[in-house]
Amino acid sequence: MPIFEYRCIKCNMKFEVLHKSSGAGEEVTCPNCDSKNNKKLISTFNATTNGKAFSSNACYGDSASCENTSCGCSSDMCGLN
Repeated sequence: MPIFEYRCIKCNMKFEVLHKSSGAGEEVTCPNCDSKNNKKLISTFNATTNGKAFSSNACYGDSASCENTSCGCSSDMCGLN
């Protein structure tokens, strides 16, 4: 079951929705203001292989690589900080 990120056009809240299928026919409602006017966001992914987590925007290696502001570690995304 895929998880999608949305941003409400009315109140600007960002939220996630777990869809029961990958079909695009499901209606999404903002949990903050009940608006049905929401925009699907492009999200990064995260995968686990052999006990190591990999992210589409993460740094790899030691925590010193987290100083690179172009990677996800600059926003505590990689878990190395």
